[in-house]
Amino acid sequence: MPLTLEVCVDSIESALAAVEAGADRLELCSNLGLGGGTTPSIGLLKAIRKVVPTIPIMGMIRPRTGDFVYTEAEFDVIVEDIRCFRENSVQGVVFGVLTPEGDVDVTRTQRLVLEALPLQVCFHRAFDMTRDTKNAWHQLSKIDGLTRILTSGQGTTATSASSLDILKDLLDLAKSQDPRVEILPGSGIDSSTVGALCQALLPHGLREVHMSGGCWIDGASIWRRDGMGMGIGEASEWGIWRTSASATRAVKDVIDSFKEA
Repeated sequence: MPLTLEVCVDSIESALAAVEAGADRLELCSNLGLGGGTTPSIGLLKAIRKVVPTIPIMGMIRPRTGDFVYTEAEFDVIVEDIRCFRENSVQGVVFGVLTPEGDVDVTRTQRLVLEALPLQVCFHRAFDMTRDTKNAWHQLSKIDGLTRILTSGQGTTATSASSLDILKDLLDLAKSQDPRVEILPGSGIDSSTVGALCQALLPHGLREVHMSGGCWIDGASIWRRDGMGMGIGEASEWGIWRTSASATRAVKDVIDSFKEA
């Protein structure tokens, strides 16, 4: 059975590029180039649905960048956004909520999973910001309705030696204790790293891989006011974040060369 490739995107152009390059599922966000992505608009979701109507879409639910400890007002926004996405034909939603002490906020996560059902639910890389990997796993594995955990193995990339060791442990835990929950490795995955990741993790039950494949491209503005802009500064001040079809296809070709263990 082929490995599933999930690609995160934040525009129609990126969605088309990812699907044309072989993505099996999209994670739909806004502002991918700024702090890992936030909740996309329903308008963007509907527009992407028109051009790629059959691709499964997981909607990111994150009201802002920064940490994953939310006020009551922010949590209310998360609940409302989940309801909106549930009503608009997504396969699932992606979120993560932590306590100030660095643990999974179990009470709030359970509430959000109930709001999302019967959709799939992915707990995102807030998992990588927890203080204890195995404790976080055990907390999440007890929540009925959770589908997968997106994680880099608590490293800056999923392909470092230490991250791969943690990912192996998580895959083993998932396989032995709760096979309903997928472990979805992501961060730093490209054509030069995905082969080693597959070799290391397939014997432990790897079934899915997450990537961005994105980069900044120059915007179309010819006239640009000196010293001003509306971006995030430096080279990307006038740039636009886009998924690269060639980068996505290169990863897809590598993972397709492997068979699920």
